[in-house]
Amino acid sequence: MDSVAADQEAGVFRALADSTRRQILEDLRAGELTAGEIAGRFPISGPSISRHLGVLKAAGLVRERREANRIFYSLVDERLALHVGRFLSAVCPEQVVVRHRRRATEKG
Repeated sequence: MDSVAADQEAGVFRALADSTRRQILEDLRAGELTAGEIAGRFPISGPSISRHLGVLKAAGLVRERREANRIFYSLVDERLALHVGRFLSAVCPEQVVVRHRRRATEKG
């Protein structure tokens, strides 16, 4: 893995290290939410939620879309799957073999 990819992966895992950020990602699985909707789900300040969203955005785990004066956030699930999957494949390679066998069995 080159240094850029390693830095990107490190950013993903830093973002996942915080329980609030993991909860935000889980909440976004159902679809996009405004910053205010996200903030309303937590007992912390709006600026704190903004910082968490900034970390998730910098890690490439969420994207934002502006509409008038509202910001909508959505999950970039393929990025999460890519980095976590690569890490798990490196650490638990036998799981990759099991998964491939399961897919082959399901197909036919």
